[in-house]
Amino acid sequence: MAGLKAAGSFEKLVEGLTRVQIRTTTVQADGDKDGELVTPVREYEIEAAEADIERQFEEAGLRLSNGLHKTYWEAHADRDALDVKAEVIVLARNHEVMDRLETKAEAAFDALYDKHKHATAKLKEMERRRYERLRMATATPVEMEWRLPDRIAFRRTKNAASYERHLYLEDDGSFRADLGPWEREVLIEELADPDVVGWLRNLDRKPWSLEIPYQTGGAERPMFPDLVIVRREEGAGTGASGYRFDILEPHDPSLADNFEKAIGLARFAERHGHLFHRIQLIRKQPSKAGGERYFRLELNSEAVRKQVLLMTANPQLDALF
Repeated sequence: MAGLKAAGSFEKLVEGLTRVQIRTTTVQADGDKDGELVTPVREYEIEAAEADIERQFEEAGLRLSNGLHKTYWEAHADRDALDVKAEVIVLARNHEVMDRLETKAEAAFDALYDKHKHATAKLKEMERRRYERLRMATATPVEMEWRLPDRIAFRRTKNAASYERHLYLEDDGSFRADLGPWEREVLIEELADPDVVGWLRNLDRKPWSLEIPYQTGGAERPMFPDLVIVRREEGAGTGASGYRFDILEPHDPSLADNFEKAIGLARFAERHGHLFHRIQLIRKQPSKAGGERYFRLELNSEAVRKQVLLMTANPQLDALF
């Protein structure tokens, strides 16, 4: 606001809010003739009604969100109420001001989050989610430590198929879910490996979901890979046992976002591939040996990743498969 005042534009902007331009003309109708202008246009100003200022103040509050317009108003309660509301309206309508405010707020939040992240990680699940929701409240994706809760919940049909070795079990010791044919068949391939000790059906938009960003149409969107696989791995030469984690995404090649999701997975692998063993985009297609089988594009391979990151259309991804 100090910058707007120093530039000499603040008073003009406020005046535009508090004063309303009125323009009148007088027209006389004469029998069957068309109306005829008999007086010139007259222009003058009147003070805006307080109700109109209040309407604009509430609109500014929608831009700021979280009741910040009222917080500002209350902080300046010793000044004229309409003057303070006019300031809020002017600031909220200025794109440069809003961008700077967002940048400062994000920097302040990040500093607080970094300072207290170890303490928040020790909170109970419901309390910890409050901070995670705040962390995600940004126009661009942010990295967060992925944590699985003690319990998960999602819908399934009464006759859903039962599967073994899922990370979460129902009270009777089973796990049942409605999987698509590709998900089910890929899972069967995985469970044939005796080293697989667990797996997770990663559902869309759950508080506990593994979420990976990708760009489509110039905007960031989330993807939720279908399967996370956990495999036991013997330590090289030590006999010690550890675990490897895989991200598997069976994906219909007819979908328009295929290459964009492949790029999203490749970028994720660039940053976090060291935490996972396999990061795969999977599709079912004809085999040279006859019939169909599942082909797996390994995004955790440097050679494959370099090719994927250069893609601009789905046919390039088809050719790579």
